[in-house]
Amino acid sequence: MNIIKVSARSRTAAVAGAIAGVIREENRAEVQAIGAGAVNQAIKAIIIAKGYLAEEGVHVVCVPSFVDVAIDEQERTAIRILVEPQETREA
Repeated sequence: MNIIKVSARSRTAAVAGAIAGVIREENRAEVQAIGAGAVNQAIKAIIIAKGYLAEEGVHVVCVPSFVDVAIDEQERTAIRILVEPQETREA
């Protein structure tokens, strides 16, 4: 699965469209951000994507986690957010 990488300068609407598109195709999306500004943009994009998908009857949940990544031969800690459709519970 491809990881949607978000920076502090990412356009939230473009990222939201990418998230929604990946969820439609692969039924889950992984969003990754490093730094407060990038995490802020990622969360806003997920909220926008949630709205897009809700119009289609798809309700999503997010599972955040920390992940270590190597950038320019240095270890950095990123926030990875798994976005996937919410399982429906039957009574």
